[in-house]
Amino acid sequence: MSQFVLRARQLELEALQQLAVRIDLVDLVGQLIHALQHERGATSIYLASSGERFVPERQAAMSASQQIEQALHAGLAAQLLPEQGASAKMLSLMAWVALDLDALADLRSRVAQRSCSAHDAVVAFSGVIAGLLELIVLVADAASNPAISRLLVAFVHLVQGKEAAGQERAVGAQLFASGQCDAAEQQRVVQLIEAQERGLSVFEEFADTALKERWQRYQLVPNMAQLERLRRTLCVTRDGAALDPSMSENWFAAATARITEMWQIQSELVACLSGACATQIEQAKQSLQDSESLVTQLKANPPQHALAVARFFQTKSGQQGVPALPLKLDSEAKPAPSAATDPSMHVLLDVLKTQSARLASMEVELESARRALHERKLIERAKGVLMARLGLTEDAAFRALQKASMDHNRKLLDVAQATLSLPDVVFGERAGDATKR
Repeated sequence: MSQFVLRARQLELEALQQLAVRIDLVDLVGQLIHALQHERGATSIYLASSGERFVPERQAAMSASQQIEQALHAGLAAQLLPEQGASAKMLSLMAWVALDLDALADLRSRVAQRSCSAHDAVVAFSGVIAGLLELIVLVADAASNPAISRLLVAFVHLVQGKEAAGQERAVGAQLFASGQCDAAEQQRVVQLIEAQERGLSVFEEFADTALKERWQRYQLVPNMAQLERLRRTLCVTRDGAALDPSMSENWFAAATARITEMWQIQSELVACLSGACATQIEQAKQSLQDSESLVTQLKANPPQHALAVARFFQTKSGQQGVPALPLKLDSEAKPAPSAATDPSMHVLLDVLKTQSARLASMEVELESARRALHERKLIERAKGVLMARLGLTEDAAFRALQKASMDHNRKLLDVAQATLSLPDVVFGERAGDATKR
């Protein structure tokens, strides 16, 4: 039994050490997302202004992104080592991420030649970032320590909200720089604001109190008031009406200040993750050492009957007599130690019970974190189904799910699951009905 206890603790330690390496990788991914978001925003203004604005800003942002890309390529390659224990699913997603990163060179070349539109550049950068976000989600989903898993869920939704903020910055900058309001892009800004609210509400649920309160305090700073005024300008201007191109820089600065605050919170969250992982690793090492000491103690103090048997076979004459277990207990007879009576075995059993209870408790705590990620993935899949089969926008698909949830008094998750289980023929009928109307 002691060998099983030791192996269980060794595996727990190995899993934590692998997770620590992946947290470093997640940190790199987060850094690259931040750099690409900045590059995307600068590129948007550069293209929308026909190359007249943000030339040095775009160049500096591109240089920063490329440096982090090199570090991330090395981090991804390290996951190929057997001791890292990466799953086939994780390695497959890493392969896609690597392909996306390789494709950035061609995108940057087209941007430099101004052979693509600002809208197309935003879409291309956002696609690369979406793959990076999915990698973070997969790492969070695979985490088996509840304290770390909760922080990873907060991290996923903070980065997701920050990405929506980055897209809002790029779309808004493109609108201002173009000098003309466009209804489709205007609606996209509204959708991105709502997406931020959804992601950041989950971040606040799973983040520690200090980070949550810091983010809430930021909502009261003057920069947020300025950003809200600029948002209002974009959202209420008539389609086709003129916008002041010089406001693109004010918009970019205000949106960037907010994203920078998110970035600083993200950096603190990474520090919390690294610290929590280091603490858990030290505890696991201590637990393993305690278990090894216990096993050594058990081996050094075998049951008394076993010692008597050894002495009997070691003597030449066997004068000590054949050792026998007492068949009848009286006031002088004492039973031989057993698993039920040996104090050392009691200690081992206590260790086993404690470890089993701890693992059971961890599983309960993990459930809430995994549920948040599971619900996010199901709702995203249901939105994708509605978008693909009914031709809805992302915002319209989400609103359709919300409406069905309220109309039928069912949880949003239940509506998403029901949507995914509907056959294609149902969507065909609904699309036909919508066409007739």
